[in-house]
Amino acid sequence: MPESTPLRRVFFALWPDAAALDALEAAAAAATGCCGGRRMRRENMHLTLAFIGAVSPAQLDDLLNLASELRAEPFDLTLDQLGWWPRNGIVWAGSRAVPPCQRRFFDELSRDLIARGFTVDARAYFPHITLLRNGRCKGLAELGKPIGWRVDAITLVESSLQAAGSNYKVLARWPLLEAASGDEACMQ
Repeated sequence: MPESTPLRRVFFALWPDAAALDALEAAAAAATGCCGGRRMRRENMHLTLAFIGAVSPAQLDDLLNLASELRAEPFDLTLDQLGWWPRNGIVWAGSRAVPPCQRRFFDELSRDLIARGFTVDARAYFPHITLLRNGRCKGLAELGKPIGWRVDAITLVESSLQAAGSNYKVLARWPLLEAASGDEACMQ
């Protein structure tokens, strides 16, 4: 009997630059004081665009092809609020408003995933980065200074569960390219 190929858990994500990661770590450290919980490791801090879940090798190839065909411009992303979801204990840094370029990019990615038979989350898109897990906040301070970076690439990431938590491995990275049209909505 042939061995079955293991499925791989994957998602599309945006990865903050070093300066944004520094600020996210500082925000996580500050939030730990009032919320407790387990801080996310720096190397795992990301903004999920679409969680795909377990995929076969053929589906993974399809996702790699899909991402290589995406066309989007770089855009500025700002995380300007902290929040806590009591139900799952997640403390996050998020955006009050989604930039038009990010919205278009997310919508295009979702449409392409659905067209290829993948399931996407039905909830409204809310860009955020998890700072803490298992938090129990008794009062969460405001995010002092907004955290921002220029998003210039999308990544496809594999998630594997380890004893110490999730481990993320970037499988592929695609640059976002400036459009010839000069769409000012993407420039801030």
